[in-house]
Amino acid sequence: MAGGLLQYRRIMLKLLALCFIVYLQYAQVAEARIRHYKWNVKYEYKSPDCYKKLVITINGRTPGPTILAQQGDTIIVEVTNSLITENLSIHWHGIRQIGTPWSDGTEGVTQCPIIPGETFKYQFKVDRPGTYLYHAHYGMQREAGLYGSIRVSLPDGKSEPFAYDYDRSIILTDWYHQSTYEQATGLSSIPFVWVGEPQSLLIQGKGKFSCSSVPSPAGVCNASNPECSPYVITVIPGKTYRLRVASLTALSALSFQIEGHNMTVVEADGHYVEPFVVKNLYLYSGETYSVLIKADQDPSRNHWITTNVVGRLPNTTVGVAVLNYYPNHPRRSPPTIPPAGPIWNDTAARLAQSQAIKSHSGYIHNPPPTSDRVILMLNTQNEIDGYRRWSVNNVSFNLPHTPYLIALKQNLHHVFQQTPLSDGHEFLNYDIYSKPSNPNATSSNAIYRLKFNSTVDIILQNANTMTANNSETHPWHLHGHDFWVLGHGSGRFNISTHPKQYNLVNPIMKNTVPVHPYGWTALRFRADNPGVWAFHCHIEAHFFMGMGLVFEEGIDRVGKLPSSIMGCGESKEIGRPYP
Repeated sequence: MAGGLLQYRRIMLKLLALCFIVYLQYAQVAEARIRHYKWNVKYEYKSPDCYKKLVITINGRTPGPTILAQQGDTIIVEVTNSLITENLSIHWHGIRQIGTPWSDGTEGVTQCPIIPGETFKYQFKVDRPGTYLYHAHYGMQREAGLYGSIRVSLPDGKSEPFAYDYDRSIILTDWYHQSTYEQATGLSSIPFVWVGEPQSLLIQGKGKFSCSSVPSPAGVCNASNPECSPYVITVIPGKTYRLRVASLTALSALSFQIEGHNMTVVEADGHYVEPFVVKNLYLYSGETYSVLIKADQDPSRNHWITTNVVGRLPNTTVGVAVLNYYPNHPRRSPPTIPPAGPIWNDTAARLAQSQAIKSHSGYIHNPPPTSDRVILMLNTQNEIDGYRRWSVNNVSFNLPHTPYLIALKQNLHHVFQQTPLSDGHEFLNYDIYSKPSNPNATSSNAIYRLKFNSTVDIILQNANTMTANNSETHPWHLHGHDFWVLGHGSGRFNISTHPKQYNLVNPIMKNTVPVHPYGWTALRFRADNPGVWAFHCHIEAHFFMGMGLVFEEGIDRVGKLPSSIMGCGESKEIGRPYP
C-alpha cells in the first residue's frame, strides 16, 4: 500500500513538473509583444555640429528614436517617405530576419525602394538580446542622419553574465557638410573627387565645428546654438553603467575613451565577450559594443568623453561629450583638456584589440570544425573606363534594377548576370604591398550561390590602394547572419599555414568586422538563412564605389513575397507596389 502511494506521488510530481514547464513555455510566448512604431522621414535644417545643413530626420529627430524590445518581440515599423524627391529604405543592422528576408531593408537586394509619399511596413522578430542598429540603405543616405539604436533585452527573469545599475546607448558618427549628392557626383566623375575627411565627429548626434575655421554665410554656423551643445551622460557616484557604444561612421575608424575611467568590454554585436579592460575602445563602422564603467572617479567634477579618428591621417576635431557626475551641473565643463586618444597610425594596437575579442566562456557557440567552401576576397582599388572603383577579386559590384530576392524567387534570371563569381584562389600570390600593376577591373551584378546549410569560409585580404604605400581599413558587414571570427593577421594570407592558427575554441561571433591595412581576416558562417544577403564594406563611399557582393542561399525555402516590396525594374509586372 505504502509503495503504491509513493509511486502515485512520484507520478503526480512528474505531472506537476511537466505542467510547470508547459506553463513557463506559454508564459515566455505570452510575454512576447508587438512593438509598433510610426515614423515620418523627411529633410529638416539642423545644426548637429553648429553648422546648419539639410539633415534626414525621423519624427523630427536625428539620431532617430531608439527601438526598445525584449527577446522574442515582434517589431512593426511603418515608414512614411516624406523626402519629396528621394527614394528610401531602412536596414535593421544585426537583425538576422529569419523568415522575413524581405524586411532586411536593402534596396536592390531585398526590396524596391520606398518612393516619395508612400508608407512601407517593416515587420520582423528580434530573436536575440543585444545591441543593434538601424540606418538608411539607399544611396549614401545613412550619412545624412538617418540612423538609430535597437536595444534588445532578455526576457523577464533571465540575467546576463555581468551586473550593472543603468543602461545607456551612444552612437558615434562622422559628419560632412557636403550633401550626399555632391559626394556621389565627385565619386562618379572623371577626374575622381574624393569625399575627404569629415568636418566633425558626433557623439549621439552632437558635435562642435569651429565656425571661425571656414567662412560661411551669416546664420549658417553658430557656435552658441544649443543644438550643438555637448551630449551629456549623467551618472551617480558609485554606480556601474552599461554603455552600448556603436559606430555608424561614413568613413572613419574611431577610438572612444572616457577621461580617467577604464572600460570593461562585455558584448560585441549581440554576443557576450570574455571580459577585458581597455582605456581606448577601437570601433569601425557598423560595430556595436557594450562596456561597463564604474562612476568611481572624482565626484566633485565632470569628466570628458571623447572620440577621435584613427587609421587615417586625421583632419577632424576630436568629438567630445560630458560624463556628468551628479549633482554637478550637466553643463559644467570639466577642468581639464579633453584627452586626445591614441595616435592615429598605431595599427598594431588596433589589430591587438581585434585578436583579443573572444566569446564568453559560458556562451560559446562552437563553429563547425571544417568548411565546405573557402572564398578568398581580395580587396583592391581599381579603375573601370577611367572611373575610380573598389573591387573584390577584380570585380566591382553594381546593383540591378530588379532586386535579387524578387528576381530569384520569380525566376527572372535575365535581370542580372549569371556568370559565377570567382572563389579568388588565383589571387593567393597577389603582391599586396604594391600599387596594382594592372588597375583595370570589371563591373558585374552577379552573385555567389551558396549550397543551403553549407559552411563557408571567407578570407578578407587587404592590399595596397592606387596610392603608393597606402592600405586602408575596411569594416565588412554581413546581412542575415552572424559569423565566427576565426582569426586576424598581418601580411598576405597563406592557405597552407594560417588555417592551422584559427581559433576554433572560443571565437567571437559578429556581423561586422575590420580587415586591417595590409592584413587578412578569416570568417566562417553557416548558409542556413533562406534569402539573399548583402556582404559589403560599411564605409559609405567604398560600397558606393563597388566594394560589396551578394550571397543567395535556400531561395526555394523563402515564402511568398509581399507585394509591397515590388514596383521597380521588372517587378512592376508582378504586383502593385503598395496594395
